Amino acid sequence: MFEPVPNQVDFVEQEHEMLDFWRRSDAFRKLRALNEGRSTFSFIDGPITANNPMGVHHAWGRTYKDVFQRYKAMRGHDQRWQNGFDCQGLWVEVEVEKDQGFLTKRDIEDHGLAEFVTLCKQRVLEYAAVQTEQSIRMGHWMDWNDPDSLRELKALLGEDPTRIITIVGPDGPVTDSVEQMVGRLGLHELGGSYFTFSNENNYTIWTALKKCHEQGWIYKGRDVMPWCSRCGTGISQHEIVTEGYQELTHPSIFLRFPLRNRPGEDLLVWTTTPWTLTSNVAAAVHPDLPYVLVEQAERRFWLSKGAVDNAVRGSYSIRDERLGSELAGWTYDGPFDELPAQQESGSVEVHRVVLWDEVGEAEGTGIVHMAPGCGAEDFKLGRDLGLPAIAPLDQGGIFVAGFDWLTGTRVGDSAGPIFENLEDKGILYRVEDYTHRYPVCWRCHEELVFRLVDEWFIDMGEQLEKPYEQVTAEEKETRLRYQIMDAVQDTRWIPAFGFEREMDWLRNMHDWMISKKRYYGLALPIWECQECGWFQVIGSLEELKARAVAGWDEFEGHTPHRPHVDAVKIRCDSRGATVSRIPDVGNPWLDAGIVAYSTLRYRTDPAYWAKWFPADLITESFPGQFRNWFYSMLAMSTIMERRAPFRAVQTYATLYAEDGRAMHKSWGNAIEFNDAVFFVL
Repeated sequence: MFEPVPNQVDFVEQEHEMLDFWRRSDAFRKLRALNEGRSTFSFIDGPITANNPMGVHHAWGRTYKDVFQRYKAMRGHDQRWQNGFDCQGLWVEVEVEKDQGFLTKRDIEDHGLAEFVTLCKQRVLEYAAVQTEQSIRMGHWMDWNDPDSLRELKALLGEDPTRIITIVGPDGPVTDSVEQMVGRLGLHELGGSYFTFSNENNYTIWTALKKCHEQGWIYKGRDVMPWCSRCGTGISQHEIVTEGYQELTHPSIFLRFPLRNRPGEDLLVWTTTPWTLTSNVAAAVHPDLPYVLVEQAERRFWLSKGAVDNAVRGSYSIRDERLGSELAGWTYDGPFDELPAQQESGSVEVHRVVLWDEVGEAEGTGIVHMAPGCGAEDFKLGRDLGLPAIAPLDQGGIFVAGFDWLTGTRVGDSAGPIFENLEDKGILYRVEDYTHRYPVCWRCHEELVFRLVDEWFIDMGEQLEKPYEQVTAEEKETRLRYQIMDAVQDTRWIPAFGFEREMDWLRNMHDWMISKKRYYGLALPIWECQECGWFQVIGSLEELKARAVAGWDEFEGHTPHRPHVDAVKIRCDSRGATVSRIPDVGNPWLDAGIVAYSTLRYRTDPAYWAKWFPADLITESFPGQFRNWFYSMLAMSTIMERRAPFRAVQTYATLYAEDGRAMHKSWGNAIEFNDAVFFVL
């Protein structure tokens, strides 16, 4: 008998009726049993960050995942049906800091690292439960964890992480401490979604980094990096290019650098970052641009001819003209030569005009003030020319000792006092507001500064001045970027333009900065000797135990997170000193990049891995994932096996809000998932 069909359709009620039918009929379990042992369709889920409730822009992507898997199930394919949760890094840390009212990294340290890491894990468990419920509500079929069980683990973790508990898994009861049970989430013995904070995910990354080290691709580099002073960490290239810029207005300054051997003549210089003037070392001009000497109100200053209309205000006359190459070597007095940092670095003696092909005249004066300790391009040019680099800021964006009256000043508060100082010296020409695209922290939206720091990198290999097709097999052997490009050749991209987008990224990317000066995340398995610079990358828990000379008892029984793993010491192979792990945690894209290995039992069950690798399909949004998840998966898989981790990738466009911008919870323009599903008219 057919049930009556109402003439007033309630779509929300119909959805609940269907969900109830699936529950009562046990449809998902029966479908899996029906297809078990048949030909496989391997799908690897791109992990959603378990940090907040979903928005409709998250649900938009999950519908694609559900449709593809249902279709393949209807065709009789066996599948794994494993959802993924991204769990580590600034995503989570910043939200926990907000919850706790923390303002700086010092607040975290005062609270206690172990307690802070526990809070981060608890937040992940809570929102993994929320997102699981929301995904079930939208009809998404996966091997979901019981949300109540996740919340129970959250509560137990806060009460006593060492308590021994038992959970009934697919193959029977599993007994362990609460902390270790959380670390085993996603393993076959417990079933359900994978979590990137799991032991297996972390230790599989250790394996990958060990392979990198064996190839000579891990190195410690001193460079000027984008830096978030609120989060106290560097920001990598692909984190910035994805969603790391905003249109901002800052006060820019035109000022004069008096020339030493040309009395009465100055260089007219322009900058949008006044704080960097404290660390000026050189002034760059383009060798082939014409430069003119402008006379105005008894002042004479040099700037590029094409910049005069933009830079100069009021009446003036031109007294001389020369090519930039003729200015090379002229020396000048810097704006802050009286500062101890300037004098102790030797910069005062080397202030001179240098040549640089990157100088332009569309903005500014055609003379670029160079501060090698405050800008990435400045640092590279300074290194090539042997110039000193002055680093004025600490990790909190505060001027360090050696900057006299500026010491202790926040970089964001320094522009006004600097302008006043330059005005008193008589070298300030004018100040004007300047609107430009400026980098911000992708997580907390703090304006970034560029800071000279030591970070750890994966060497992607030299960019050769030839097309990929002409790179030889011998040249590829030592260059990871070209090995990754080889792997891309074995993949299909839908839409097809994704292939070229990914190849373009690989051609132009920098070395991968893998370190973060933070607390909650992958403990980078690098032990470094402070005496001689020797370092070792540990590839597994077993290797760490074998090499440990101290601290093992303190670490044993804990997941590989700070602070417990920090206790373990090993012996320096060079000098025999007892050495510690570097305090840095890993770039969170390492976490998501390894899942084609960690979720497929690469380290423990090679036959299972071979059965399900590579994925037949992955799907995520563009443009960001070309530089993030797709890239990190390709990079990690190339390191591990020199193979692509997927056969095909389907990409879909970013969902935009009514204001014409991409939906972001932090921008306030996202539609909450619950609002969409519970209040549909």
